[in-house]
Amino acid sequence: MSSRNSFVIGARSSRLSLIQANTVLATLTAAHPEARFVLREFTTTGDRLLDTPLPLLGGKGVFTDEIESALLSHEIDFAVHSLKDLPVEQRPGLTVGAVPARESVADVLIGRTAPTLDALPVGARVGTSSLRRAAQLRRSRPDLDPISIRGNVETRLRKLDDPTHGFDAIVLARAGLERLGLLDRATQELPVVEFLPAPGQGALAVQCREDATSLALAASIGDMATTMAVAAERSFLSSLGGGCSTPVGALGEVEQGRIRLMGRVVALDGSRSVDVSLEDDCASVEAALAAGGDLARQAMALGADELLGVPS
Repeated sequence: MSSRNSFVIGARSSRLSLIQANTVLATLTAAHPEARFVLREFTTTGDRLLDTPLPLLGGKGVFTDEIESALLSHEIDFAVHSLKDLPVEQRPGLTVGAVPARESVADVLIGRTAPTLDALPVGARVGTSSLRRAAQLRRSRPDLDPISIRGNVETRLRKLDDPTHGFDAIVLARAGLERLGLLDRATQELPVVEFLPAPGQGALAVQCREDATSLALAASIGDMATTMAVAAERSFLSSLGGGCSTPVGALGEVEQGRIRLMGRVVALDGSRSVDVSLEDDCASVEAALAAGGDLARQAMALGADELLGVPS
């Protein structure tokens, strides 16, 4: 390993991102007490342009581009991202060096006018920045009106609480609320089978350059079962030709050398969906990637390409 003993970790400046980054910093410090890790904050395009729906910003990279550029220019040594926000195609020279054990994959409803999805009135306005969540909301309740909502978790909660914004409820990731100590705001945990999570949801990505020192430091805090599961989920998304903003859900679970993988592609209006699943042996990241590709081919054979607008 290099004789360097000081390393910089980059992360977005939101409170949730800093909590996540400081968790990684503490874990790296415990694993490498001889080294010093410091944190640098970034404001990304996605953080600055809060009035524009994510799909109109291009989706891919709006929360990561500035941080990845700092990695490539050696201004920082590691970057901590919510894995679901990280584009599946990595920039040349960068890689995900570690995925720590992940937390809950579930989405939760925070209701203002009713506590549960079933209890929301016809035409209820439900805030979400995710096309996947909006499509699955329409799939479950075609009478609902999913509305774009942007901002960090606290900002979205304030918009919900203020009736002038007109939201009856919002949908957020349970893991983020837990990390912020705000899980008591959730009024319902949405069933995972009905609301399949985004690929990588609940997991953190420790991104780094492809050099021996960075890879060795990062690898010391990774969790192999999580790494294989999210590799399969992201491979499913990538093999479909989709990105972070497409209406695709996936969930992998790796246990005792086998993977169970579910995938879903939903029409934006919720009227149609393609659901696929598989179970297979999985003893490596390469096997997990192959499983994701196999599942995507199943989905394409059932018409997922039509829902995604991908040429067959």
